[in-house]
Amino acid sequence: MYRERPAVGGVLWAVTVPAGDAGTSRILPDGSLDLIWADGTLLVAGPDTTAHLAVSAPGARFVGLRFAPGTGPTVLGVPACEVRDQRVPLADLWPAARVRRYADRITGSTDRPGELESLVAELLGETGPPDPLLAAVAGRLRAGHTVAGTAAAVGLSDRQLHRRSLAGFGYGAKTLARVFRLDRALGLARSGRAFADVATTAGYADQAHLSREVRALTGVTLGELR
Repeated sequence: MYRERPAVGGVLWAVTVPAGDAGTSRILPDGSLDLIWADGTLLVAGPDTTAHLAVSAPGARFVGLRFAPGTGPTVLGVPACEVRDQRVPLADLWPAARVRRYADRITGSTDRPGELESLVAELLGETGPPDPLLAAVAGRLRAGHTVAGTAAAVGLSDRQLHRRSLAGFGYGAKTLARVFRLDRALGLARSGRAFADVATTAGYADQAHLSREVRALTGVTLGELR
């Protein structure tokens, strides 16, 4: 179980798991990095290529920030592809003393989500805003534009777009487009649309194509996700 709310002017999304919740959550790929405080330790969750099963023990405490696609590498100073499909202690990427100072600051706060949000806002102030080109790429792909059309719109060759996407999202633009198409399909399915209609509207060749893609990216069927 987790809750999401807009954070830091809409650049990020805050995620909180209350103490005492336990169980397994299926985290779907989204082209994002997360910064997570987990029982006193700061972790970086890299972008997933398939669904990640997150297991929460009874009494475990988690607070996190999910970066908008393309934002995390700017704040954390690491290309997204280097932490793809991984959960990495922040102390493996940054000086341990600095990480401990940040972790202790969050641990000692009575408002851990707010404290983590304040910390990341400070970091954004130091690094400056994320690359607007990545935001433009993510926006076009999320809207269903083709990879070739997106590359042309932002003034990049296909190879340049692939390289920039690896660093910013963790994988190439074609994979990111598949991830966003999955998100569109899931939204349509949860609104009650028939799966054949979902496939056509979300941009799949047919319902069989939709089924294969959902299974490949999530490990379960669209019916189970809905």
